[in-house]
Amino acid sequence: MSTEFSEWLRGRSDEQLRELVVLRPELITPVPAHVEGLAGRASSPSAIGRVLDRLDRFTFAVLETLTVLASPIAYRSLRSQVSKSLQGPADPVFEARFRQTVDRLRTLALVYGPDRALVPAPGVREVLDSPAGLGPPAVEVFRHHHAERLAELVEDLGGPDSGSGPGSGGKEELAELLSDRQTLARLVEEVSPQARSALDELAWGPAGGRVPNARREVRVAGARSPIEQLLARALLAATGEESVVLPREVGLFLRGGRIHRDLSPLPPPLDGTARDRALVDRTAAGQAFTFTRAVEELCERWSADPPGVLRGGGLAVRDLKRAAALLDLPEWAAGLIVEVAHAAGLVAASGAVDGDWMPTPVYDAWKVRSTEDRWVTLASTWLTMDRVPGMIGERDERDRLRSALHPDLRRPAAPEVRAAALTMLATAGEAASPLAPTPEAVRERLAWEQPRRRVAQRDRLVDFTLREAEQIGVTGLGALSGHGRALLPADPGQDGASRTAPAAELLAPLLPEPLDHVLLQADLTAVAPGPLTGELGRWLALAADVESTGGATVYRFCEGSIRRALDAGQGADEMLAMLTRHSTTPVPQPLSYLVTDVARRHGRMRVGSASAYVRCDDPSVLDEVMADRRATPLRLRRLAPTVIASKTSRATLVDSLRAMGYAPVAESLDGDVIVTQLDVRRTEGPPQLRVPAAFNGLDAEVITAAVRAVRAGDAAHRSRRKPVDAPDGQVPRSPATATIGALREAIRQGTQVWIGYLDSQGNATSRILEPARMEGGYLTAYDETRAAVHRFALHRITGVAEVQA
Repeated sequence: MSTEFSEWLRGRSDEQLRELVVLRPELITPVPAHVEGLAGRASSPSAIGRVLDRLDRFTFAVLETLTVLASPIAYRSLRSQVSKSLQGPADPVFEARFRQTVDRLRTLALVYGPDRALVPAPGVREVLDSPAGLGPPAVEVFRHHHAERLAELVEDLGGPDSGSGPGSGGKEELAELLSDRQTLARLVEEVSPQARSALDELAWGPAGGRVPNARREVRVAGARSPIEQLLARALLAATGEESVVLPREVGLFLRGGRIHRDLSPLPPPLDGTARDRALVDRTAAGQAFTFTRAVEELCERWSADPPGVLRGGGLAVRDLKRAAALLDLPEWAAGLIVEVAHAAGLVAASGAVDGDWMPTPVYDAWKVRSTEDRWVTLASTWLTMDRVPGMIGERDERDRLRSALHPDLRRPAAPEVRAAALTMLATAGEAASPLAPTPEAVRERLAWEQPRRRVAQRDRLVDFTLREAEQIGVTGLGALSGHGRALLPADPGQDGASRTAPAAELLAPLLPEPLDHVLLQADLTAVAPGPLTGELGRWLALAADVESTGGATVYRFCEGSIRRALDAGQGADEMLAMLTRHSTTPVPQPLSYLVTDVARRHGRMRVGSASAYVRCDDPSVLDEVMADRRATPLRLRRLAPTVIASKTSRATLVDSLRAMGYAPVAESLDGDVIVTQLDVRRTEGPPQLRVPAAFNGLDAEVITAAVRAVRAGDAAHRSRRKPVDAPDGQVPRSPATATIGALREAIRQGTQVWIGYLDSQGNATSRILEPARMEGGYLTAYDETRAAVHRFALHRITGVAEVQA
């Protein structure tokens, strides 16, 4: 690590160090002991790679230009070189953007030094091994060539006879020749058109290629093929048995002195259609309501009829198709609902082997909340989860089908792509006329803003994000809604008062009011003209079957649905009273007859365990059962005029008798009717609702405390200050409340304190500290008695006292 870089970083003001930590929070996790430790961490390959991933294309291009040129370089020279790569002439926009870019790179500690001598930070050149698609410098490319071969190349390029021997500097002479533009112009003119075409292909990157027998040693006079012509003139260099690379000096010459091609200081425009803000919000709110009700409907169905867990994990294709048919949605939308419900903790597997997918107790707490709060939970979960529902139904590398809820659907980049794409939508258009950009425009802008992070699947993740955001209700008509904007993480350092209002508050006025009534019709249907209240909706889902959905939901009553309600403990009078209370029209006579007729026959026959038995007060009914040929597989035997025994199970006997047209009910060993509850099946899940919190940067107090700790440690490190002895006598002891208050005051004033601290063996020790930060039950402070930065558990601090001068 460069000492100059450490000294430059040490010379930065506290405010500048705070800006660095805000933009690169990983540098203080944990807090380094001194400035040299901070410099070492800032110049590590992993830290540099993370910050490079956050640079836009123009900023990244300026840094690449700086690493290509010899250091140090003046600000004006760097600006002149970058301006050569512009699409048009340099203008005031470029001048302002370039100034901001250099200042940003200096703030990020990727560039240091004054404007007259800018230098890339240590480690940047090593991470950018092929900046702007250029190959390595000639000195590095030819360093493994033996001396005799270097001498031949120098001679063929027209250089002086170096008389190179072992250990001579032939590669430096060769690099000097390749740096001369006149020499390169002559060499390029000498090669054939085919060889020149190969150079043009490598000029703008990638600079490497593969050719057979790349290490062949040929002279200019004996070169025959285009590749041999290039190898003989050092315009190409072998880096392996079958690999060649274009030296950096040759690449820069072929580019005409430009390092980048068609560089622009501004991002590409977001092309799209302007939308009306009110219409966007209403459209998105309607979709948000539909999505929330779909999740509830899925969980209610899986409460009664849970699908099984596949042996390898996931949901079977037939179960996904069944869910799609239930929700009247395409399979990809049903897969999205399943994945979000699972990620939010509403659905989980009941066991690792031969289990079922069913709701968790968290679902019971979720469904009693308001619709807007439920939607915020679902949308926040989707925004931050690392699963990609859009990959459901695709084939993996082994040609195996990716099913819903399968572990293979995880992609770590998914939440970042979602946040980046939606943040881009937030900046599109004006407040009153948000823009609905095309997917192509979003992909192009995202590639400009984070060029290093553009991976093979990034475009697909963007397409999935835009489609799923519309389905969930984050966007409407392709534009970001107001409540969707409120879900996005705030800018680092932004205070709570200036943040957008909570998404739930923005969504609530746009949602339709739940209805507590339906319209009963003579054809045994009930029409719900809008969303129903939770109680009425659950009752109708029990007593009727959904026939169609849309602007209005149509429910149909039938013998099976009425029997389902009777099995759940409903009575005929109770059902008719419920219909009368919630219907705007009188209860039709056919529906009333259906309820009373099914209820009259329901429960006349009872099934218990013998293995199973049938009990009925009317012997003639049992006579009919015994005479029915369909009852032969049940292996029935008459025990008494009112009792029949069977060797089948009680559930099988009940189902078989119902298939024969009877209406039996199950009873317990005590003769009581067993009431079937359809919504009580639950499995273990997370202890509470999962509401992911987006990372909004470090707290300002944490940043200030970290900088203070680094400064204190650095002062001790530079002065080589030895540890001091703690005061003699009894260690300080004070109440916990007083201890916390004293530590907070010391952090605020930047003073030292004397504390008593219990070590891991329970022994009391004395410490003199300069507290810097208190968070999560721990105190971060500079320990004068150890001359280092340490973390102390607050519950082990026995007390605090002032340090006597």
